Amino acid sequence: MKNSSAIQPIIQIKDLCKSFGANHVLDGFHLSLYEGENLVVMGKSGSGKSVMIKCLIGLEEIDRGSITIMDKDMANISPDDLNEIRTEVGFLFQGSALYDSMSVRENLEFPLRRHTKKFGQVKDTTPLVLEALKSVGLENAINLMPSELSGGMKRRIALARTLILKPKIILYDEPTTGLDPITSKEIILLMKSIQEKYKTSSIIITHDIDCARVVANRMILLIDGINYAEGTFQELSSSTDPKIEAFFK
Repeated sequence: MKNSSAIQPIIQIKDLCKSFGANHVLDGFHLSLYEGENLVVMGKSGSGKSVMIKCLIGLEEIDRGSITIMDKDMANISPDDLNEIRTEVGFLFQGSALYDSMSVRENLEFPLRRHTKKFGQVKDTTPLVLEALKSVGLENAINLMPSELSGGMKRRIALARTLILKPKIILYDEPTTGLDPITSKEIILLMKSIQEKYKTSSIIITHDIDCARVVANRMILLIDGINYAEGTFQELSSSTDPKIEAFFK
């Protein structure tokens, strides 16, 4: 994917620094996400990938740097603009994070009830719920409880809950972690089909090299708190830099 300097990124992180005591997790990290691309961020455990995502969505305060989402400076954003952005940014949690006491239908209805400004007061949510479930191939699960779902089904339902708000951006946090190889492959292909169908822009945090190979338009390797290397899967996997090679062995 060609990234011209004339094209404004949909997300831009500059000089992001975040420390916990003496532990400098992010130390000048930068990132640009462009419209319609899947950007994979890889790093060792504890390298700061999840911290970066938390900073991005405002769950962690940054020490220094700037984060811009859809031309909005996240450090100086009004409450109304922040709520609007939150309807445009979907987040797939590592553990799916479904509400155990709610049915699949109710889990998908929950964000619709919270974001009435975008959708209005939806009297009949069934068409929107079924559309989202159809996108992940689980229309027949609408009345099931989370306890009745497999791990792979929970991940799909969580993705459907993200899609129901029709976000422009999706943030994936380790989307295949804890899944068996066959289910992981299904989720990977689903992520790719969602990008193609909905033209979403996504940041994908993953350890899964197969996931990166299939879905990444571009990759960033986060090493020592910085954007150590950036390029396509082919470019990075062909590198002779020992630190980069370690990711592809």
